[in-house]
Amino acid sequence: MTRLRTWIAGLALLAAAAPAHALESAPVVSPRAAATLVSEVDAALPGQPFRVGLRLRMAPGWHTYWQNPGDAGVAPELSFTLPAGATAGPIAWPAPARQPEGPLMTYGYSGEVLLPVTISGGPGPVALHATWLVCEKICVPEEGDFRIDVPAGARSLSAEAPLFTAADARMPRPSPWQARIAPDGTLAVTGEGLSGATVQDAWFIPDGFGTIENSAPQTLTLRDNGLRLALKTGPDFRAGVPLDGLLVIRDRGGQDSTVQIAAAPGAVAATMPLLQVLGLALLGGLILNLMPCVFPVLAMKAVGLAALSGKERGHAWGHAAAYTAGVLACFAAIAFTLLALRQAGAVAGWGFQFQSPVFVAATAWVLFAVGLNLSGVFAMGGSVGVGQSLAVRGGHAGSFFTGLLAVLVATPCTAPFMGVAITAGLAGSPVDTLAVFVAMGLGLALPYVLLATIPAVARALPRPGPWMDILKQVLAFPMYAASAWLVWVVSQGAGPPGVMATAAGLVLIGFAGWALGLAQSGAGRRLSRGVAVVAGLAALGVLAGFAMAPSPEQQTQSAQDSEKFSAARLAALQAEGRPVFVNMTAAWCVTCLVNERIALAPESVRQAFATRGVTYLKGDWTRQDPEITRFLRAHDRDGVPLYMLFPGGNRPPIMLPQILTAGIVLDALDGIGG
Repeated sequence: MTRLRTWIAGLALLAAAAPAHALESAPVVSPRAAATLVSEVDAALPGQPFRVGLRLRMAPGWHTYWQNPGDAGVAPELSFTLPAGATAGPIAWPAPARQPEGPLMTYGYSGEVLLPVTISGGPGPVALHATWLVCEKICVPEEGDFRIDVPAGARSLSAEAPLFTAADARMPRPSPWQARIAPDGTLAVTGEGLSGATVQDAWFIPDGFGTIENSAPQTLTLRDNGLRLALKTGPDFRAGVPLDGLLVIRDRGGQDSTVQIAAAPGAVAATMPLLQVLGLALLGGLILNLMPCVFPVLAMKAVGLAALSGKERGHAWGHAAAYTAGVLACFAAIAFTLLALRQAGAVAGWGFQFQSPVFVAATAWVLFAVGLNLSGVFAMGGSVGVGQSLAVRGGHAGSFFTGLLAVLVATPCTAPFMGVAITAGLAGSPVDTLAVFVAMGLGLALPYVLLATIPAVARALPRPGPWMDILKQVLAFPMYAASAWLVWVVSQGAGPPGVMATAAGLVLIGFAGWALGLAQSGAGRRLSRGVAVVAGLAALGVLAGFAMAPSPEQQTQSAQDSEKFSAARLAALQAEGRPVFVNMTAAWCVTCLVNERIALAPESVRQAFATRGVTYLKGDWTRQDPEITRFLRAHDRDGVPLYMLFPGGNRPPIMLPQILTAGIVLDALDGIGG
């Protein structure tokens, strides 16, 4: 009680003495806190910015709150009335302290704090209405009106200037270290000076509400030149979005240092335990079965399952093993190719082969040939291997090559979890890379293996019969549709000449299939086979005709709404402080095309871009573009899609998820304001 009386007596003396301070307002006093408005200068020239601040002095045991109060509380709010033409900037928040309140954790200030604000536009009368909350065992909202007059004249520091110097010393500093946030909430900070020899403790304070569980323990792990904090994610945490906040580091001498960090998403995956990365790879491969790219191959799988109906379990196991071997072989081949390209200094990522119009055209021809086979134009065996010309022998060889084809046509798609797994795999050793790609292969093959080998499923399948011929003919049409889509992909990479060459190849493949079917019927067997071979070789020769065809200008999609991406253009827009949305896409990326249609094309999103002055830059990775590849690698991505929102004003970029909705885009735009 004596302590409280002493505090109230001090406040009374402060109120009596206040008029003596020309640039400190009359105080607003309560038994809990005293507040005044102070200026850093005694005078300022017209057009010269200066600082004022709300000075809060709390009674012992009482505290107020930071911009993010944490689990409870309300941040102070300042509303200025200024001369015409003058504006007030945002509050420069000093670093807060953690304030446990029972089971909750809050962030704020006790003792004394100054909340500085920069006034631009010239001197004159400054009026402020402020509200703040002070808490001890109870919380009491308080408010006050303040006024000071800053005269025009040569700039000179006021008697209150040391208060601003002390506040500057408490401001968070820019971080000299790199920070990454993993989907599971692991915060990794790397850089010189971070080790067990220098760091005693560390904790993270988020800028935003609900991104982490504030009261949860933050387990610290120290490594050479780095530390990791295990954060418990909150309801508003979103994987793939940067996490902003303050990192407080206590050194071995007990001194605290606070830095502002913007943790980029995803890169912590490179330091995940290998078993965790393999789990993500397996899950990504499993989900890949649901991506649109794999739908055509489901036709071959359906025919294969029907053909296995009624067979012995060992027979089904054999086909499942052969199919899985084909899938794994193709994934391993992709991994080895990526490693070889990177070893040679090239840049390549998931789906890199679809950057070649030659590969896209060849895949279109293979799927067209599969459709002809399913339609009965020629026979290539009745097993699950009807998916490729190499399956001519049928049986287990056909299942193996169907697995190969399943992977090749799946590569235009990127499923959730695959991006993190691939990035981690490519960042590790060659053995780790191979293990990650094999795990993805197992995930892709797993559903077919289970369906083909579980006795209950096998017994439920209908018995073979004439209906299978009809099913095969119906399932030919997804193959034709996939071929047509790939022709369109060629048009994006090689233009009209590429489309013409691909179409000519389709005609030659169709003619070769018809000739082969004629030979199989016994009509002119040798001549028909010779014609089929010649037509097939002519189709292969067509590929060389447009292998180096120039890429057309990509202006087909809402040319008035987007610009072609370039690093120079992005840098120029950032220098102007303008917000920018970057869409890295490719014509062979089905996920990209779906996202553009449902998330970026709606009028509401386009209108939001226009209203906020957001420049839309679109990068086309259909054919290998080193500038775009460098941008992807700079943001820890090895494939598309990639969506980055640069808010402007030197604020860190925001990475959006790979699976977009209009709501996600609009929420991100709302988050940057404007």
